[in-house]
Amino acid sequence: MSSKASDIVSAIIAKWCAGFAKLDAAALSSLYAKNAFFFGSNPRLYRGRDGVTDYFNGLPRWRKPSAAFSEVNAAQAGPDLINMAATISFDIAGERPDLIVKMSWVILREDGDWKIVNHHASSQAPLI
Repeated sequence: MSSKASDIVSAIIAKWCAGFAKLDAAALSSLYAKNAFFFGSNPRLYRGRDGVTDYFNGLPRWRKPSAAFSEVNAAQAGPDLINMAATISFDIAGERPDLIVKMSWVILREDGDWKIVNHHASSQAPLI
């Protein structure tokens, strides 16, 4: 993992985890590109920052949610493009069973800042 890509991804992950801990849809959606595609924990494709806001506002209002990223891989795919893959463990403080997902992000430079343009979460359990 190149250090520059790693540093960029680490900074986004830190902001994402902080926003998720408060279920702050505005803070979370600000991390996404204007034309983002977002597949979260339900089958619907959410589009753009408004879609990301809708997704996070639609989650249950858990008291103490947290997310921990592990097995983070980042690669610079072009001068303005980074690929990220990780495992995320969500801890909802007993309000639902803990959830572990595979996550991939495509991150691009937009208006001088790095934003998530593609967010895809999928089950860690094998499908086949």
